[in-house]
Amino acid sequence: MLSRNIRMEADPVDHQFNSSEKRLARLLLLMANFRQESKPIPVIAKISQKAPALIIGTTRSRVSFFLNRFRELGFIDYDPGGMLVNSSLVSVVLHE
Repeated sequence: MLSRNIRMEADPVDHQFNSSEKRLARLLLLMANFRQESKPIPVIAKISQKAPALIIGTTRSRVSFFLNRFRELGFIDYDPGGMLVNSSLVSVVLHE
């Protein structure tokens, strides 16, 4: 519960100071359980692009643009089960 509260407090700061690209990368990493003490689950079930757009505060078309860019750079990949998130996506979040 404490980690959930910490994440909820970090979300407004994330919206204030980070680009929508970084917010999407952070969301994908959170959904794949990177930064959790348990083992990461690199496959994210299929979701619409509208849901992440609402969460990070941008449009569906921007999410589509960023996802295509992440795929071209090798940070994510698509398979029949959903989206495969590569741990190298962390570099997008950490890059200034």
